[in-house]
Amino acid sequence: MQKHKQKLVDGFTKRYNITRLVYFEEFRDIRVASAREKEIKGCTRTKRVRLILAMNPNWNDLAEDRVGRNLRLSSH
Repeated sequence: MQKHKQKLVDGFTKRYNITRLVYFEEFRDIRVASAREKEIKGCTRTKRVRLILAMNPNWNDLAEDRVGRNLRLSSH
């Protein structure tokens, strides 16, 4: 996530100056995750906004929580 924030990775986030993670889902199976990503990308913007609002009504940057959580997990 830090590489995306620092614009070190070419692609959508760099091109459109995306700096916040406002929604995510976790999956154990990459195939299930990929199918869900395609499903979400096919949704209307209105539906995607509803997903975000249900999880993160203030549009907080969830990457900061995720990075801190991952650091805590790896230190145990």
